[in-house]
Amino acid sequence: MYMSYSINPNLPRVRGQAVELVRRGWSTRKVARHLGFTHSAIVKWASKARRRGYGAIPTQSSRPKHHPSSLSSEVINQIIRKRSGRNRCAEHVYYALKNDGVAVSLSSVKRTLDRCHLRKKRSPWKRPHDYTMRPEAVHCGALLELDTIHVIAPDGSRIYIYTIIDLYSRWAYAEVVKKIGAHPSYLFVRRAQRKAPFRFEMTQTDHGSEFSTWFTHGLLTMGMVHRHSRVRQKDDQAHIERFNRTIQEECLDLVVHTIPSFKQALRPYLKYYNTERTHMGINYQTPLQMVPRY
Repeated sequence: MYMSYSINPNLPRVRGQAVELVRRGWSTRKVARHLGFTHSAIVKWASKARRRGYGAIPTQSSRPKHHPSSLSSEVINQIIRKRSGRNRCAEHVYYALKNDGVAVSLSSVKRTLDRCHLRKKRSPWKRPHDYTMRPEAVHCGALLELDTIHVIAPDGSRIYIYTIIDLYSRWAYAEVVKKIGAHPSYLFVRRAQRKAPFRFEMTQTDHGSEFSTWFTHGLLTMGMVHRHSRVRQKDDQAHIERFNRTIQEECLDLVVHTIPSFKQALRPYLKYYNTERTHMGINYQTPLQMVPRY
């Protein structure tokens, strides 16, 4: 049930109709009896319509214009100056004012900055990622890291390379693509799963747009879990970052920077990387030697 002067969406139109009846010759008392409002309300609406124009009369806020505990204009100006000077957050503004002897609460500082449009709001399109515990890579497929490499072609265009590596066996796979996104990322993981001799359980990525919520849902349809790396934890993606450097130094940098050249060079290199190249992190074995044979 709607309150009469709060959120009833029909009241502005009803007020306008009441004023229109008065304009047609009805008395304010007759209009009040007809619509079920007080006589004084009809008189106020008619007076307001004469000042602002006829039509729907919007509902005004019930917030009081003045409050005995409201901040003074001097304190408000000090809050704005502290914020505008170094562009610090509300907490820093609060403690700076406290050090200057200004008695104001943190909530009042935040509220003042909000009213002056001086606080940065989080984008409604950025969804917080669910926190997923990082598992121990105790077997193949327990945890893989996924990333992209951006290479500038001679003509100025961008070439993208998807890379993925298994932390337990160091088995890796890469593909050259024309563009990246949530759907291409999902398709790459699906193709990598077909190439891998083991099943993927969890894939970890950074917070790039190509690994957004749609990508997470795509992995769930394949029975995989998606985990985002922790913010400001550079070591979370250390294995894939090192693989990206290796594949560039030993393969991509040795050929012309074009999509056909990259595709032609990646096939033999990935076979060499997984079957012949030894790795110090797995006791000088090759990735396929770490994959159990059933």
